[in-house]
Amino acid sequence: MFDYDSFTNAVIKANKELYEYISTQLSPFDLEESKTIGYGGDKTLNIDIIAEDIFIKHLSLFGDIFSEEIGLISSNSNIRIVIDPLDGSHNFLSQLPYYGSSVALQIDGITTAGYVANLANGTILYRDNKTIKQLSLLDDSEINIIEIRNPQVGVFERAYSYPKICAKLNEKRIKFRSPGAAALSLSYANNFNFVIFAGKVREFDVAAALHICGDLFIHQEGEFLIITKSEPYLVLIKEIIKE
Repeated sequence: MFDYDSFTNAVIKANKELYEYISTQLSPFDLEESKTIGYGGDKTLNIDIIAEDIFIKHLSLFGDIFSEEIGLISSNSNIRIVIDPLDGSHNFLSQLPYYGSSVALQIDGITTAGYVANLANGTILYRDNKTIKQLSLLDDSEINIIEIRNPQVGVFERAYSYPKICAKLNEKRIKFRSPGAAALSLSYANNFNFVIFAGKVREFDVAAALHICGDLFIHQEGEFLIITKSEPYLVLIKEIIKE
């Protein structure tokens, strides 16, 4: 039987190490582009590689690693760990405080745990084989998850590439934001009216968040992924993207 407690502790330790590095050791060199292109196709910052190395160090003993930067590190295990070591790296580069990390645990092809850390405020939200929890990376204290019963905004990641859909949302007076860190936005979908993720859907971006949001309405159609706790919003957004 898989030891979820040990894995969760390892994920938390990795995020703590990365959070401490960002807070106390970050240098201008870390914000420069490396000479490589990540497996996910994006240009890689030096901090991306540093972050990835931290996660590999803590998690590789549990199974195969599939990371946005390096791709697959295989030991022919039935366990695969999907990592985005720095979600929202462009935000990080610009010192926009909305970035994090994402880790999904897959056993025999099924996601059984998801972890998304907000490295700007030092918190981690996760769902393992038990319940959803939120912890502080500073002192391990558990943070109460407060239900937002009347959300005031939605989230539309990569909205800048879809001006026609933005116009339709505006016509219907639907407020939304486009903060720029997919895993963070998707994992906190329960706090919003909806989250739309548009464009190429990569496993690194969504695997952990989809597990965390497993109790919500999830719909993928073409290049659009929608997560919402509201069925009326699901119907409305589906109509908007089809028009």
